[in-house]
Amino acid sequence: MQHFSIHQKKFASKRKPVEFSLSGLATLRDRNLKSQIQNSITVTAIALSLSTLSYIYPVWAQPAPDKMDRTYKTLTVTGRGVESIPTTLAQVRLGVEVQGKTAQQVQQEAARRSSAVVDLLKSRNVEKLETTGIYLNPLYNYANNEQRLTGYSATNTVSFRVPTSQAGNIIDAAVKTGATRIEGVSFIATDEAIAKARQQALQAATKDAQQQASAVLSSLNFSQKEIVSIQINSANPPQPPMPLMAREAAFADKAATTPVIGGEQQIEASVTLQIGY
Repeated sequence: MQHFSIHQKKFASKRKPVEFSLSGLATLRDRNLKSQIQNSITVTAIALSLSTLSYIYPVWAQPAPDKMDRTYKTLTVTGRGVESIPTTLAQVRLGVEVQGKTAQQVQQEAARRSSAVVDLLKSRNVEKLETTGIYLNPLYNYANNEQRLTGYSATNTVSFRVPTSQAGNIIDAAVKTGATRIEGVSFIATDEAIAKARQQALQAATKDAQQQASAVLSSLNFSQKEIVSIQINSANPPQPPMPLMAREAAFADKAATTPVIGGEQQIEASVTLQIGY
């Protein structure tokens, strides 16, 4: 019995109690959590960096080869084209002028004569007939530094277009009917002829610009490349020949027909080309 108790005592003396610390467990848990957070931040930062590079990289790695290849010097030239066409139409402006003592009297007489002239022109099938002016003005006499009303003057004017070959006869007939003033006669081509001449002038202007560029570049040993830009410049309206001066119809020779002879009208065009070389 004594032997057993001694052995039991030695065995019991070798065993040590295990101590558990709550503070130690908390510290270990905090360290693991901190390590996981740091690893997550590192992975996220790397992912963001790679994502950013994926957007930036193509801009650096893919330049525009077409633009690089087409970068060259340019030459700017302006060509001019002119087409001359016959003026087959006459633009005529006639007037009726009446003077009298009272405004009502002269206005009524001017209206009567103007109506007669307009009826005549309509019967001759003139084109673009329109009234261009109606005027009523007082007349004064100056004597001894005094101004005295002596009457009134009324003027009605009309404009129309006829073939040049008919203009003289129509003017004479209008004067016999009551027209007292010829305000002027100008000569123009038909709208169709002007449009056709405009197209031909543009073609001539384009050819002129190309010839200029070819002459300059060949003299400098440069080869012409593609046309970079084309500009059609604003054209001035066609200028008809100088109109006839206005005159009093009463002074015309009533026995003769008024001669009306047309001329030529120039249609101009301008084109600017920018050519690479």
